[in-house]
Amino acid sequence: MVNARHWSLSTIGHNVGVAMRAITTARLRSALTILGVVIGVATVMTMAGMVQGIRSQIVSTIEVAGPRTFYVFKVFSQTPINPQNPPLWVRIRPDIQQDEAIRIARLPQIEYAGLWGQTLARLEYEGVRTQGVAVFGADEGYPLIQGGELVAGRWFLRAEISSGAPVVILQENVARRVFGQVNPIDAWVRLGGRPARVIGVWQEPPNIFAPPGQETGAVVPFRFLDRSFTIDKTSALWIPVKPKDGVSVADAQEAVTIELRASRGLRPADRNTFDLVTQDQILDTFNNLTGVFFLVMIVLSGVALLVGGIGVMAIMMVSVTSRTREIGLRKAVGATRQDILAQFLVESATLTGIGGLIGIALGLITGRVVASLLNVDAGVPLGLTAIAVAVSVGIGIVFGMIPARRAAGLDPIEALRHE
Repeated sequence: MVNARHWSLSTIGHNVGVAMRAITTARLRSALTILGVVIGVATVMTMAGMVQGIRSQIVSTIEVAGPRTFYVFKVFSQTPINPQNPPLWVRIRPDIQQDEAIRIARLPQIEYAGLWGQTLARLEYEGVRTQGVAVFGADEGYPLIQGGELVAGRWFLRAEISSGAPVVILQENVARRVFGQVNPIDAWVRLGGRPARVIGVWQEPPNIFAPPGQETGAVVPFRFLDRSFTIDKTSALWIPVKPKDGVSVADAQEAVTIELRASRGLRPADRNTFDLVTQDQILDTFNNLTGVFFLVMIVLSGVALLVGGIGVMAIMMVSVTSRTREIGLRKAVGATRQDILAQFLVESATLTGIGGLIGIALGLITGRVVASLLNVDAGVPLGLTAIAVAVSVGIGIVFGMIPARRAAGLDPIEALRHE
């Protein structure tokens, strides 16, 4: 046991030193060796950071809305549906209606329900125009579901909601981009080409999730949105429902289901012509979508790591050939087969370990840059970081085994004769 411990501490330390000297001596060869490992690990770390960051954003948004909030959709599908040519089973379903939201809001189990819609439109003021931003059609319950706070102006009046008045509450960053230092309250803007008066500025919570390239730009009364814009009533029209305190989600969903089935005249044998969607289902859908995307990235990264491993083996084979005389000298002064094997295994593991560390750093930096462009707070996947280092070192050991065994099997006399 003492000998084994002495071997593990002194010999491995010596071999790491030999490996570092070999790396610094042949810098170009070493750089080419670890390049594949760097690319593979960096790709994995970038994607893992992005996925974890976006997922945390969605989870935080769910916490803002409350995990008990659920939604009524005409159709909720994990695969996109073309609103211009939906399948028959979608076409036969009736659209969500305003009176259905009113009926649900009157249920004793429900604290809030309202009809919401969403579209994309450009915001314009005195020649300054944004790209397409998300425009929500809602009511005074919007902050109850989405969170955030009003930093200037006011929310909609009941008369403005019922009449569909052309008034708009701007998201703070969008308002600053369009108006600069000018006070936007009571200014008239053009929203998708339609005039609307700014009555408020809303600051969204920092954890709210917006799809890449689409930020929440404005909130208007739903009737104004419905009258002035074209809404995709298949997937961009819904009823958010918040149960009262003390009422379970299951009980609230049962009450909503009974009410909708009765209002739509469905018989007991008929299937529901609407979908109730919980926050968990939305998160599951996101996990399914990103899971496939992440799996593809893992496969591509695995290919890069495989190429890197083959590169390690090829370079180490060349290294064994070029250092045959050195191996013979070490054996002549008492180095055992195990010593030579350990030397080259440690060298290859050191190469790929360095590649793994560089790949982790590059992946985290790249993830941060991409996240800032997409307005997503990318996380640091600590568990995956440790796995990435272990995998990169393991690649060095696995692919370094053949050249290491070849070096260890050299005859010392033949090796000393090698020129």
